[in-house]
Amino acid sequence: MMTDPPERKTAVITGSGGGIGKACACRFKEAGYDVILLDLNLEAAEKTAEVIGVGKDHCFKTDVSKEESVRETVEAVLERFGHIDALVNAAGIPGGSGRIENYPVRSAEKVLAVNVMGTFLMMQAVLPSMQERGKGAIVNFGSVSGHRGYQYECIYGASKAAVIELTRTAGNENGANGVHINSVSPGWVNTEMMKQTIEGYHGAGYCYDNVRYGPMKRAAAPSEIANVVCFLCSDEASYINGSDILIDGGKITD
Repeated sequence: MMTDPPERKTAVITGSGGGIGKACACRFKEAGYDVILLDLNLEAAEKTAEVIGVGKDHCFKTDVSKEESVRETVEAVLERFGHIDALVNAAGIPGGSGRIENYPVRSAEKVLAVNVMGTFLMMQAVLPSMQERGKGAIVNFGSVSGHRGYQYECIYGASKAAVIELTRTAGNENGANGVHINSVSPGWVNTEMMKQTIEGYHGAGYCYDNVRYGPMKRAAAPSEIANVVCFLCSDEASYINGSDILIDGGKITD
Protein backbone atom coordinates (compact mmCIF):
# COMPACT_ATOMS: atom_id res chain seq x y z
CA MET A 1 0.00 0.00 0.00
CA MET A 2 1.30 3.43 -0.95
CA THR A 3 1.90 5.85 1.92
CA ASP A 4 2.30 9.59 1.80
CA PRO A 5 5.88 10.84 2.20
CA PRO A 6 6.64 12.41 5.58
CA GLU A 7 5.85 16.10 5.82
CA ARG A 8 9.00 18.15 5.32
CA LYS A 9 9.95 20.35 8.23
CA THR A 10 10.30 24.09 7.71
CA ALA A 11 12.63 26.46 9.54
CA VAL A 12 12.25 30.25 9.57
CA ILE A 13 15.48 32.12 10.26
CA THR A 14 15.61 35.86 10.90
CA GLY A 15 18.81 37.76 10.30
CA SER A 16 19.61 35.15 7.67
CA GLY A 17 22.02 37.41 5.82
CA GLY A 18 24.37 37.71 8.80
CA GLY A 19 27.15 35.36 9.81
CA ILE A 20 25.28 33.31 12.41
CA GLY A 21 22.00 33.46 10.51
CA LYS A 22 23.68 32.16 7.37
CA ALA A 23 25.39 29.38 9.33
CA CYS A 24 22.03 28.38 10.83
CA ALA A 25 20.49 28.32 7.35
CA CYS A 26 23.25 25.99 6.14
CA ARG A 27 22.90 23.69 9.14
CA PHE A 28 19.12 23.41 8.92
CA LYS A 29 19.33 22.74 5.19
CA GLU A 30 21.81 19.93 5.92
CA ALA A 31 19.33 18.56 8.47
CA GLY A 32 16.64 18.31 5.78
CA TYR A 33 14.56 21.38 6.57
CA ASP A 34 12.94 23.63 4.01
CA VAL A 35 14.66 26.86 5.04
CA ILE A 36 12.90 30.24 4.88
CA LEU A 37 15.14 33.29 5.04
CA LEU A 38 14.13 36.60 6.61
CA ASP A 39 16.26 39.71 6.67
CA LEU A 40 15.83 43.48 6.51
CA ASN A 41 18.42 43.33 3.72
CA LEU A 42 16.68 41.21 1.08
CA GLU A 43 19.81 41.02 -1.06
CA ALA A 44 21.73 39.49 1.85
CA ALA A 45 19.00 36.89 2.35
CA GLU A 46 19.10 36.06 -1.36
CA LYS A 47 22.86 35.54 -1.17
CA THR A 48 22.29 33.04 1.63
CA ALA A 49 19.64 31.38 -0.53
CA GLU A 50 22.24 30.91 -3.26
CA VAL A 51 24.67 29.37 -0.79
CA ILE A 52 22.20 26.79 0.51
CA GLY A 53 20.51 26.13 -2.82
CA VAL A 54 16.98 27.44 -2.40
CA GLY A 55 15.04 29.86 -4.58
CA LYS A 56 14.37 33.53 -4.00
CA ASP A 57 10.78 32.58 -3.17
CA HIS A 58 12.22 31.43 0.17
CA CYS A 59 13.40 34.97 0.97
CA PHE A 60 11.39 37.71 2.68
CA LYS A 61 12.33 41.31 3.39
CA THR A 62 11.31 41.73 7.02
CA ASP A 63 11.83 44.41 9.63
CA VAL A 64 11.47 42.41 12.83
CA SER A 65 11.07 45.58 14.87
CA LYS A 66 7.83 46.46 13.04
CA GLU A 67 4.64 44.60 13.92
CA GLU A 68 3.06 44.98 10.49
CA SER A 69 6.16 43.73 8.68
CA VAL A 70 6.40 40.68 10.94
CA ARG A 71 2.70 39.86 10.67
CA GLU A 72 2.65 40.15 6.88
CA THR A 73 5.77 38.00 6.52
CA VAL A 74 4.53 35.22 8.80
CA GLU A 75 1.15 35.18 7.03
CA ALA A 76 2.93 34.90 3.67
CA VAL A 77 5.20 32.11 4.92
CA LEU A 78 2.27 30.10 6.27
CA GLU A 79 0.31 30.59 3.07
CA ARG A 80 3.24 29.52 0.90
CA PHE A 81 4.76 26.75 3.02
CA GLY A 82 1.83 25.63 5.18
CA HIS A 83 3.52 25.42 8.56
CA ILE A 84 6.54 26.43 10.61
CA ASP A 85 8.37 23.79 12.62
CA ALA A 86 11.31 25.87 13.80
CA LEU A 87 11.80 29.58 14.36
CA VAL A 88 15.33 30.91 14.86
CA ASN A 89 15.43 34.52 15.99
CA ALA A 90 18.98 35.33 14.92
CA ALA A 91 18.32 38.97 13.93
CA GLY A 92 20.12 41.37 16.23
CA ILE A 93 22.30 44.47 16.34
CA PRO A 94 25.09 45.46 18.74
CA GLY A 95 24.42 49.17 18.81
CA GLY A 96 27.20 51.51 19.78
CA SER A 97 29.45 51.36 22.81
CA GLY A 98 29.56 53.82 25.66
CA ARG A 99 28.96 54.49 29.31
CA ILE A 100 25.36 54.74 30.46
CA GLU A 101 25.50 58.50 31.02
CA ASN A 102 26.81 59.02 27.49
CA TYR A 103 24.79 56.45 25.55
CA PRO A 104 22.57 58.01 22.83
CA VAL A 105 18.90 57.48 23.55
CA ARG A 106 18.00 56.85 19.91
CA SER A 107 20.67 54.16 19.63
CA ALA A 108 19.33 52.52 22.78
CA GLU A 109 15.79 52.54 21.42
CA LYS A 110 16.92 50.93 18.15
CA VAL A 111 18.83 48.13 19.90
CA LEU A 112 15.87 47.35 22.14
CA ALA A 113 13.45 47.52 19.19
CA VAL A 114 15.40 44.98 17.13
CA ASN A 115 16.77 42.65 19.78
CA VAL A 116 13.88 42.53 22.25
CA MET A 117 10.77 43.60 20.35
CA GLY A 118 11.94 41.76 17.24
CA THR A 119 12.15 38.51 19.19
CA PHE A 120 8.83 39.19 20.91
CA LEU A 121 7.00 40.06 17.68
CA MET A 122 8.29 37.01 15.81
CA MET A 123 7.27 34.68 18.62
CA GLN A 124 3.90 36.38 18.93
CA ALA A 125 3.23 35.89 15.22
CA VAL A 126 4.46 32.30 14.92
CA LEU A 127 3.28 30.75 18.19
CA PRO A 128 -0.43 30.43 17.34
CA SER A 129 0.28 28.22 14.32
CA MET A 130 2.66 26.04 16.35
CA GLN A 131 0.17 25.78 19.20
CA GLU A 132 -2.57 24.75 16.77
CA ARG A 133 -0.40 21.92 15.41
CA GLY A 134 0.78 20.94 18.88
CA LYS A 135 4.47 21.06 17.99
CA GLY A 136 7.29 23.41 17.19
CA ALA A 137 10.58 24.79 18.43
CA ILE A 138 11.84 28.32 18.89
CA VAL A 139 15.41 29.39 19.57
CA ASN A 140 16.14 32.97 20.58
CA PHE A 141 19.51 34.68 20.85
CA GLY A 142 20.76 35.88 24.18
CA SER A 143 24.44 36.57 24.76
CA VAL A 144 27.11 36.16 27.38
CA SER A 145 26.58 39.92 27.71
CA GLY A 146 23.09 39.16 29.00
CA HIS A 147 24.64 37.28 31.93
CA ARG A 148 27.37 39.72 32.94
CA GLY A 149 27.59 43.50 32.96
CA TYR A 150 30.41 44.16 30.55
CA GLN A 151 31.55 47.77 30.32
CA TYR A 152 30.37 50.00 27.46
CA GLU A 153 27.52 47.72 26.31
CA CYS A 154 24.78 48.61 28.76
CA ILE A 155 21.93 48.51 26.26
CA TYR A 156 23.11 45.48 24.28
CA GLY A 157 23.59 43.52 27.50
CA ALA A 158 20.22 44.66 28.82
CA SER A 159 18.52 43.64 25.56
CA LYS A 160 20.02 40.16 25.70
CA ALA A 161 19.12 39.72 29.37
CA ALA A 162 15.56 40.64 28.39
CA VAL A 163 15.56 38.04 25.59
CA ILE A 164 16.73 35.35 28.03
CA GLU A 165 13.92 36.21 30.45
CA LEU A 166 11.41 36.40 27.58
CA THR A 167 12.52 32.90 26.60
CA ARG A 168 12.01 31.56 30.12
CA THR A 169 8.51 33.00 30.28
CA ALA A 170 7.54 31.73 26.82
CA GLY A 171 8.91 28.29 27.66
CA ASN A 172 6.84 28.26 30.84
CA GLU A 173 3.68 29.27 29.00
CA ASN A 174 4.09 26.71 26.23
CA GLY A 175 5.70 23.73 27.93
CA ALA A 176 2.51 21.66 27.96
CA ASN A 177 1.39 22.24 24.37
CA GLY A 178 4.16 20.64 22.37
CA VAL A 179 6.14 23.82 21.68
CA HIS A 180 9.55 24.14 23.33
CA ILE A 181 11.38 27.45 23.49
CA ASN A 182 15.00 28.05 24.39
CA SER A 183 17.77 30.57 23.85
CA VAL A 184 21.48 30.39 23.19
CA SER A 185 24.04 32.84 24.53
CA PRO A 186 27.21 33.05 22.45
CA GLY A 187 30.41 34.78 23.49
CA TRP A 188 32.63 36.17 20.76
CA VAL A 189 31.75 34.77 17.33
CA ASN A 190 33.88 35.37 14.25
CA THR A 191 31.42 37.49 12.26
CA GLU A 192 31.18 40.97 10.80
CA MET A 193 29.22 41.99 13.89
CA MET A 194 32.20 41.05 16.06
CA LYS A 195 34.45 43.26 13.94
CA GLN A 196 32.03 46.18 14.22
CA THR A 197 31.75 45.72 17.97
CA ILE A 198 35.51 45.72 18.53
CA GLU A 199 35.93 48.76 16.29
CA GLY A 200 33.30 50.50 18.40
CA TYR A 201 35.40 49.86 21.50
CA HIS A 202 38.49 51.61 20.13
CA GLY A 203 37.70 54.75 22.06
CA ALA A 204 37.71 52.72 25.25
CA GLY A 205 41.12 51.23 24.50
CA TYR A 206 40.01 47.85 23.12
CA CYS A 207 41.26 46.21 19.93
CA TYR A 208 41.81 42.72 18.54
CA ASP A 209 45.10 42.45 20.42
CA ASN A 210 43.48 42.61 23.85
CA VAL A 211 40.12 40.90 23.34
CA ARG A 212 39.40 38.46 26.17
CA TYR A 213 38.11 35.30 24.52
CA GLY A 214 38.08 33.09 27.60
CA PRO A 215 39.82 29.76 28.28
CA MET A 216 39.66 28.56 24.67
CA LYS A 217 41.59 31.63 23.46
CA ARG A 218 39.56 32.08 20.28
CA ALA A 219 36.22 33.22 18.95
CA ALA A 220 33.61 30.66 17.94
CA ALA A 221 32.97 29.82 14.32
CA PRO A 222 29.36 30.63 13.31
CA SER A 223 28.86 26.93 12.53
CA GLU A 224 29.59 26.06 16.16
CA ILE A 225 26.63 28.20 17.21
CA ALA A 226 24.42 26.83 14.43
CA ASN A 227 25.07 23.24 15.54
CA VAL A 228 23.60 23.94 18.97
CA VAL A 229 20.65 25.87 17.54
CA CYS A 230 19.76 23.02 15.19
CA PHE A 231 20.04 20.50 18.03
CA LEU A 232 17.64 22.52 20.19
CA CYS A 233 15.05 22.32 17.39
CA SER A 234 15.45 18.55 16.99
CA ASP A 235 13.50 15.72 18.58
CA GLU A 236 16.60 14.85 20.60
CA ALA A 237 16.13 18.11 22.53
CA SER A 238 12.43 17.56 23.21
CA TYR A 239 12.80 17.91 27.00
CA ILE A 240 14.89 21.08 26.92
CA ASN A 241 12.53 24.00 27.46
CA GLY A 242 12.84 27.52 28.85
CA SER A 243 16.62 27.15 29.02
CA ASP A 244 19.49 29.37 27.98
CA ILE A 245 22.54 27.56 26.65
CA LEU A 246 25.88 29.35 26.98
CA ILE A 247 28.11 28.81 23.93
CA ASP A 248 31.02 30.96 25.00
CA GLY A 249 33.99 28.63 25.30
CA GLY A 250 33.97 29.31 29.05
CA LYS A 251 34.34 33.07 28.63
CA ILE A 252 31.89 33.80 31.41
CA THR A 253 34.21 32.04 33.87
CA ASP A 254 37.26 34.05 32.81
